[in-house]
Amino acid sequence: MTDTTTAPYADIVDLDRYPIHDLDSDAGRRLVEECRAELESTGVCNLHGFVRPEAVARMVDLAGELADHAWASDRTHTVYFTAPDESRPEMHPRRAQVRSAKHGLAYDRIPTDAPLRRLYESDDLTAFIAAVLRKDRLYRSADPLDVFQVTAFHPGEELGWHFDNSEFSMTVMYQEAESGGQFVYAPGLRSEDDENEDGVAAVLAGDESGLKVLPSAPGTLAFFRGEHALHRVTPIEGNRPRINSVLTYGERPDMRLSDLTSEIFYGRTSPR
Repeated sequence: MTDTTTAPYADIVDLDRYPIHDLDSDAGRRLVEECRAELESTGVCNLHGFVRPEAVARMVDLAGELADHAWASDRTHTVYFTAPDESRPEMHPRRAQVRSAKHGLAYDRIPTDAPLRRLYESDDLTAFIAAVLRKDRLYRSADPLDVFQVTAFHPGEELGWHFDNSEFSMTVMYQEAESGGQFVYAPGLRSEDDENEDGVAAVLAGDESGLKVLPSAPGTLAFFRGEHALHRVTPIEGNRPRINSVLTYGERPDMRLSDLTSEIFYGRTSPR
């Protein structure tokens, strides 16, 4: 157990509500079980107020201070992040194109004393996430660009419909947009045994009957199973950008982006 006053991230995480420093305690075990139950029943788990307001404010400030170092991308892609299959009908999910536009600040641009970088580099956070996901061991990414990023969606920008290539994703919200910028998803739209391309095509054509909105607020840590849930961030409206971070983990210690993906996300490749 690490005392709440001496944990190196005690100024970042509300340890009274979320005792990630002491998972063997009754409160720690209860936290893990509650997170597992929510994730397994809904495919998402939102921990509101996980990150303290002061740390959130500092991350918003840093996003502004480092804005010139962010890679601005605006591209189209399929929901699978694969080359469009021109042999399919125009609106088929394997051919249809959606738009993603955002500003991504790579890990090597983020100061070592940034609150969320310090938290991400904590073994306690990694152990907590592994416990919730029922993983024997998780590793932080080995990619010097994609370990942990800060993403800003400016007015008019969005994240197009897609499935994640990984089983799960972890995000931290810092700032919501004035309007728009909603995280919308279609839970369980496909499975290991059924790609359900007709269901995917229906969503792309505008069917909103099965969609849900993931509520969020500054300071929220979210678990999301995005491998089988189609999801997007709607276009940003107003003058305030939507700012969040994606925390990257894997079950191998050598996890890195391909050069092509690195170029798309950050406009450069990471050193090998």
